[in-house]
Amino acid sequence: MQHGVFGAVAAADAVVAALDALPRAAPRGGAPTWPPPAPRVLAAAPPGPGGGAVARAKPFAFAWPSARALGVLMIDWQRDFLDPEGFGASLGNDVAPLRSAVPAAARVLEAARARGLFVAHTLEAHAADLGDCPPSKKRRCEAIGETLDASRGRVLVRGEPGNAVVPELAPAAGELVVHKPGKGAFYGTTLERDLRAAGVTHLVVTGVTTEVCVQSTLREANDRGFDCLLVEDATESYFPAFKRATLDMVVAQGGIVGWTATAGDVAAALAAAA
Repeated sequence: MQHGVFGAVAAADAVVAALDALPRAAPRGGAPTWPPPAPRVLAAAPPGPGGGAVARAKPFAFAWPSARALGVLMIDWQRDFLDPEGFGASLGNDVAPLRSAVPAAARVLEAARARGLFVAHTLEAHAADLGDCPPSKKRRCEAIGETLDASRGRVLVRGEPGNAVVPELAPAAGELVVHKPGKGAFYGTTLERDLRAAGVTHLVVTGVTTEVCVQSTLREANDRGFDCLLVEDATESYFPAFKRATLDMVVAQGGIVGWTATAGDVAAALAAAA
């Protein structure tokens, strides 16, 4: 689906048969690099002004220690994916579900700005020469870098009209804009460095699509020690079942990836924060 956005699947018998048909590979030289470098541990943020909690979050209350520690991440609200005649629609998708989540995302964004929180916007975007687009990604999605509609320019290319945030959620002056070449917002970007420099340890996340770029980013953030809450009605997928499955996975087993809550509960919690 979606031209193999993450890759391909096959039965074990088919894989074994394909491997048996290959010529025997020459032995690989060189010793493996081990152990890998140790990850940087994210230190707990100290309590301070603006701490609060979303009491009705799932699987339990989502709390942050201070306004400085809390950031909002707006993932890929770009015209390429949301425009009725944009790239997403060209793949045969109905963009109406994605458009329906914009008001909830705007509500969260407005509440975050009112509290002076750190806000970051991401765009899935490649350099004009596609030097940061892996050949495997281009093979599965030949439209990348091509012009499907002159009014939107080249697909998923930084600076093109289609590679801009929709007007309802456009970045304000001073808000971080991250151009990411992959699905996750931490791969090939300075996002982790920027969050750490700002003192952010907790993230409220909105964006599209739920099961691809949003989920990839949540898992990357979780592995880096960030506590993340995904806003249920401020994220969407072209496939409703994929969204539902992702929300369930995030909160399963005591919040193995993070928390979820509605935009209304998040906005109310931000307004009530100390």
